[in-house]
This record gives sequence, C-alpha cells and structure tokens, in this order.
Amino acid sequence: MHALVATVVHHPEDARILHRQIRALLDAGHSVTYLAPFRERGVTPWPELTAVDVPRAAGRRRLRALRAARTALEEHAPRADLLLFHDPELMLALPRNRPATVWDVHEDAAAALLTKPWMPRPLRRPLAPVVRGFERRAERRMHLLLAEEGYRDRFSRPHPVVPNTTEVPERPARTPGHDRVVYLGHLSEARGARELIEAGRLLRPHGVRVDIIGAADPQVRPLLRDAQRDGHVRWYGFVPNDRALRIVSGALAGMSLLHDTPNYRHSLPTKVVEYMAHGLPVITTPSPVAEALVTGRPEGACGIVVPFGDAAAAAESALLLRSDPALRTRFARTGHEIARSHYHWPVQAAQFVRQLEEWAGEASGETARGRIPAQCSGPAAPLRNARA
Repeated sequence: MHALVATVVHHPEDARILHRQIRALLDAGHSVTYLAPFRERGVTPWPELTAVDVPRAAGRRRLRALRAARTALEEHAPRADLLLFHDPELMLALPRNRPATVWDVHEDAAAALLTKPWMPRPLRRPLAPVVRGFERRAERRMHLLLAEEGYRDRFSRPHPVVPNTTEVPERPARTPGHDRVVYLGHLSEARGARELIEAGRLLRPHGVRVDIIGAADPQVRPLLRDAQRDGHVRWYGFVPNDRALRIVSGALAGMSLLHDTPNYRHSLPTKVVEYMAHGLPVITTPSPVAEALVTGRPEGACGIVVPFGDAAAAAESALLLRSDPALRTRFARTGHEIARSHYHWPVQAAQFVRQLEEWAGEASGETARGRIPAQCSGPAAPLRNARA
C-alpha cells in the first residue's frame, strides 16, 4: 500500500502523525508520501519518506497553504492507495480524483473555535454550527478515524477510534527526581501557560525548576520569554517527541493544567499518558477523563488533582511530592503499570494499519498489503516544493 499523509497545520514531527502513525505504516512494509510544512518548520524529512513541502497554515494565514496543498494533492493523490489527512481545513483542498480518503479527527473542531485566539471573538460561536455541518458531510463522503472515544457522540455513524497513546518502555529509564517539574505539549492560555509560569515563580525559591517543552501560541510567547529571562521557567520551545521524552524522564512530576473548556472536557491529554509511561507522578486539573485516569483507576492513584486555574495548588503538590519520596515512587510505579497495560501504542498501531489496509483494499478491489509501487520503494525522493 502507498499512503499519502497530509497536514498543513501540525508540525511535521507531530508525535501522533510521524512517530506513531507514519512509523507504523513504514514498519508494516508500506510506503508513504508525506505532505507537510517542512521548510517553514526547519525539519529534515526522514529518508524513508517521499516528502512534499507546503506552506504552513497558521492563525489567519491559511489560504496560501490550502492552495498549495490542493495543487500537491491533485498531483500525488491519484498515485496513492489511500489519503490520510489531519486538518479539517484540508477538506477544502481535496481533489476530485483521489483514493480512499481518511480524516483523522484529532480534536473537537467546533469546540476548539472557542479557544482559538486568532479567530475573531464574535465569529467563534456562529461558526460552530458550520463546522458541525462540515463534519456531517465528511462522514458521508470519506472514512473517519477518531482520536478519542468522547468524539463518537458528534457523529451519526460508528467510526473506529485510534487513541492517542504512546510508546511505553518496559521500565522507566530513571526514577523520579526532586528538583524539576516538566510540562510537555503545545502552550496556550487554555492549556495553562499562565499557571505554569506562576507555578515556576512559586517553586523557584524552593529550588524546584519548571521545564516547559513545546511550541506556543503567539499570545503567550512573550510571557514565556519574560519568565525564562527572569529565571522562573526554562522554556525549550518545540522539541521532537523522542528527544522531548528524554528531557521529561527523571523529573519530579509532570504537569497538565488544562482549563475547563468544551474542547478538553472529554479528551484524555496525551501528555498525562506520556508522564505515566516514563515514570513521573502527574499533577493535573480535574478534566473528567484525566481525573479518572490519575485518581480513579482500580490500580490506585498515580498523581494529584488540583483545581482549575490554581497555580498555587499545583506548586504545593510539587512540593508535597518532593518532601515524600515514597509517595512519588508509588505514584510513578502505578502510573507506569497503568500506561504499559492500557496505553502502549504498538497495540493500537497494529489495529490502525489493519484498518487503513482494509479501506484501501475496499477501494481498489484487491488486498492492499504489499502493493508498494516500484517508484516509491527504496530511498526517498528529494524534498518536493508545492508552494503556491
């Protein structure tokens, strides 16, 4: 099978897209053409891929990226057995002549509009029904993969769920430390950027540092730069997932301070699973799914739940874990056991690949496995430029 994977919004090294899904396809013997904003993100594509560069869609600057993506998709889609795209915006750029098409639904797009700082506030709620209409149209015209069980209710038909889990090592590389707390993931107001900064300010006098790993919305970048300059946090910016997890390893705890917004209310923060996978106690706000995972499992608790918007409670929880090595060791061990048993990506990877093979096979009238076009095998083609 030859898969065409496309995004203009996500970072080309996005953990779900590249390190999980594309890696799973390659490991299963399939070939992949990857359409993504490589140059604007300063990313060198993997040599196993055929890479097609497109502009990045960011904020209100999206039309140029969509035009370029449409041109590239018109060229590459007819030669693929399956098209897997990751941005709802790309529904506006899909060519007529295309193979079996799959939209990987990462988020509740209509609810997410309420927290997008680039979207004019008066338009956020009126546009939500329009987005819901696009979703209903999409499920009649293409296949859908859902990243969360909680997304099922948005659609009238059943669709397979591929959870956003992670690779869980057989045992963590390091035990929890005592002098730094970490955050891994994109940063925004709604994802708790201000609370992380305030927690860093409160923890600094106690000799505990807050390490923040991830790209940030424009509105919070100046806050993070100022906090780093003042020594309240260490902000790494975007770091590829494999390297980011090495930084996470050995921290005192991992923080997830999401706000109580519709987009996050029924979603499992991947960062929480990643903290657990690498043997870190978790400090999280009480979104229902995160709270159930951290404190509601029969195996026991693996962290502490703090109120929404309460940076002081988050800092106090970190100090409690530092003062009680037995507690943080117990949380770390329990979290790793839960992650290894229930959230290990290879289990979902096999199901993910089988589902795509089935859809591609249905579209072509023959079994998809092993159908690797000769021109797509071997070393990857040079980076193609599809800019408008």
